[in-house]
Amino acid sequence: MPKTDDIARLRLVRTEGVGPVTWRRLLDRYRTPAAALAALPELVRAGGKATPPVTPSESDARREFEQTERLGGRLIFVGDPDYPPLLTHLDDAPPVIAVLGDASLLARPAIAVVGGRNASAAGLLMAETLAEDLAVHLTVVSGLARGIDGIAHTAAMRTGRTVAAIAGGLDVPYPAENINLQRLIAERGAVITEATIGTQPQARHFPRRNRLIAALSLGVLVVEAARRSGSLITAGIARDLGRDLFAVPGSPLDPRARGSNDLIREGAILTETAEDVLDNLPGFGALFPTRPTDDGIRGEPSCVSEDADQPEDASTLDQARSRVVALLGPTPTKVDDLLRRCQLSPAAVMAVLLELELAGRVETLPGNRFALLTNAGS
Repeated sequence: MPKTDDIARLRLVRTEGVGPVTWRRLLDRYRTPAAALAALPELVRAGGKATPPVTPSESDARREFEQTERLGGRLIFVGDPDYPPLLTHLDDAPPVIAVLGDASLLARPAIAVVGGRNASAAGLLMAETLAEDLAVHLTVVSGLARGIDGIAHTAAMRTGRTVAAIAGGLDVPYPAENINLQRLIAERGAVITEATIGTQPQARHFPRRNRLIAALSLGVLVVEAARRSGSLITAGIARDLGRDLFAVPGSPLDPRARGSNDLIREGAILTETAEDVLDNLPGFGALFPTRPTDDGIRGEPSCVSEDADQPEDASTLDQARSRVVALLGPTPTKVDDLLRRCQLSPAAVMAVLLELELAGRVETLPGNRFALLTNAGS
């Protein structure tokens, strides 16, 4: 049975308007999920929204735990011992992940192998050969899609282990033709998702899936990717995270290889054998960052002082609300710039930004930046 604190943590994660960054800020400020939940209605009201956020009930949260367990899976929160170490270093680390299979694989050195759904026979053969050879040394991560992803998972299980990151719920295999493959991966490896039970994969879910693939891996190997393909999105995320990029060259006459050829042109390591990957990941076991601190909440670099969570008086917050809203616009603005211009304490500015986030009036962007949503109500 889930602990009371886990029920509260899951309710906070699933609350309307609470994304990964906001979730962490709420816990930084209020220390416990129960205290954060209790503060939400007033925070939203102060941010300018009349109606409180929709929050799952305790029974709803218990039901999600029970449904996940009935599938043979489990929910793992950031800060738990089995939470993937590399994920903790994302600015928007998922507060909770659902895992089916061997969660310990998520802490082992891994390489992502991704590519096109409509792959050529040559591309499929390359992916199969590379994944099979790489799985002897590394866990192979992919996205359980048709084509390159599916063959990479299948080949990796012949010699090692594989992890599938999916866009929907654990109970919604996608595409449907891969239902047996997902079952095998859960038995011999692991399946991971941020989505809740019953979530049907939609286009907006796949960037989060791609982020998991890139973040769980020390490098990303692309085999046949057309321009503007999902595999290139994964490669772009990997580059932003400082991961190594590898790409298999393809014929310039085949549009299915133009994206991967572009990656090589831009600096990705030309890959023909598994050795091309392994030779460029020396000492890969030492590349893992340290685990999160005991409280499980990873702070993000910012100018906020250690006492930023201390409450401000009402008059200071009223003054801060008007100044912060006046300085924000649709162009993303760093918190440091806000502090320089409004000349208020970090605690007051961060308190106001939290209220505005929860009220749906600002958008949180990478790099500790915020943008005013012009279509949001005041």
